[in-house]
Amino acid sequence: MHSLTLGGAAPIRRVLAIGCHADDLEIGCGATLLALTRTLPEVHVTWVVLSGAEERGEEARASAVHFLGSAAGSELVVHEFRDGFMPYRGEAVKEAFEDLKRVAPDVVFTHTRADLHQDHRLACELTWNTFRDHLVLEYEIPKVDGDLGVPNLFVPVSEELALEKVDLLLRAFASQRDRHWFDREVFLGLMRIRGMECRSESGYAEAFFARKLPVAIG
Repeated sequence: MHSLTLGGAAPIRRVLAIGCHADDLEIGCGATLLALTRTLPEVHVTWVVLSGAEERGEEARASAVHFLGSAAGSELVVHEFRDGFMPYRGEAVKEAFEDLKRVAPDVVFTHTRADLHQDHRLACELTWNTFRDHLVLEYEIPKVDGDLGVPNLFVPVSEELALEKVDLLLRAFASQRDRHWFDREVFLGLMRIRGMECRSESGYAEAFFARKLPVAIG
């Protein structure tokens, strides 16, 4: 499978990454963010966690330090909206998204609209409502709901980055280690499947849903 690179597009300088829960960004696009911050020397990342109260919030802050360590600049925003109740606090969550307009991102990472978790769906809805003229990439989260879909954009990552992502994820979120789905095989397995689908040289990739993909030529 051939990759597509067309000249003339503006470089990525500002990235906005939105996750509902403390480990969502790491699971959904952690390797991609590691690659971006190490490949693009001027990139600035705004890392947003919507549900980060108490222990989960501390874990989110500690994890972000490692995932954003290579970025030229970074901002960490941790809210404390109650897990599982965000649609019922819609006005307050909407105000949090309105505040993010100041970032003026070149690319936004967010949850996918087909996600069966109600918080995730709301985050996706508000992302598109807030950023209408931006490149939005929706990442996937494996879970018991069985809602993985058919993504249409793939980011091949090296085996080293795939392993680093999983190692950081497992170290950072001790509160989740007793969950039956939170393990190395699940996270590496999904990246391996997506790597197979896009014929990644390393065998690993992260996948996204790109519902609107502007392409600049020339």
